[in-house]
Amino acid sequence: MAQAPALPGGFELPLEPRLPRIGSVDAVALEARAADLAKRSIKRESKLFALDLAVRMIDLTTLEGADTPGKVAALCSKAVRPDPVDRSVPSVAAVCVYPNLVPTARQRLEGTGVKVASVATAFPSGQSPLEVKVADVRAAVELGADEVDMVIDRGAFLSGRYAKVYDEIVRVKEVCGRTHLKVILETGELGTYDNVRRASLLAMAAGADFIKTSTGKVAPAATLPVTLCMLEAIRDVHEETGRMVGMKPAGGIRVAKQAIQYLCVLHETLGVAWLTPDLFRFGASSLLNDVLQQIRKQKTGVYQSGDYFTID
Repeated sequence: MAQAPALPGGFELPLEPRLPRIGSVDAVALEARAADLAKRSIKRESKLFALDLAVRMIDLTTLEGADTPGKVAALCSKAVRPDPVDRSVPSVAAVCVYPNLVPTARQRLEGTGVKVASVATAFPSGQSPLEVKVADVRAAVELGADEVDMVIDRGAFLSGRYAKVYDEIVRVKEVCGRTHLKVILETGELGTYDNVRRASLLAMAAGADFIKTSTGKVAPAATLPVTLCMLEAIRDVHEETGRMVGMKPAGGIRVAKQAIQYLCVLHETLGVAWLTPDLFRFGASSLLNDVLQQIRKQKTGVYQSGDYFTID
């Protein structure tokens, strides 16, 4: 039986013994491959399928201090029927809000198939005691969230306290129960691709259903090289253990062209099995409108301005 991989500081992951070793990331090769994949083009007849898929993968998000029940209700309406003029446009995957607005979202989305996601664990900083984080998660679940997006303690991770980060994720996963857990790494604060890979494997070892790049509150947020680094970690875990973990790039993805680039990277790295909202999401607030514009262009041949769509 293979020995579990060791992390710096002597901490060992108590995961299934075949989890791949952490290793190091060749930054030059990673960035070159991401740039190459970004240049891939898809046939015109496939573009509408890709745009439809992008809509179905969006977590339509509002995470502002000025959020109100009315704003969330309007966002939910858009989530269910993104383009009221075209009923063939699918609903998005989920609406992501703060915990206190989960009941509003749940009431509006009941029976639609659109999930309710909530951020938790002292989002976006993660700088609260574990008891507070656990209470935050428990409240979100009890209020009706289908999915919880937690943030890791980047301060603990960057100071080498990997066991603390791991234990917190395990505890949060226990509280989530059947509620899907997305673990946000906040890659813009991790500094290196090695850290991104290490944090990805740590989160998956602790039980994450999804790993997510960013809160959207820190720059840089999602980038293609970082996403590729995380997808390769997911691939390695799947090859070694058979476990399928989802991926969510979030922050900075604003136009349809970018979304298609991410889908190309996803397809080339993990294959067709991951081309589903069950295993891939976009965390976005402004992406949807541009995708809707492109769908309208593909169907009518006329490019319409954003004035034809509601502002999120």
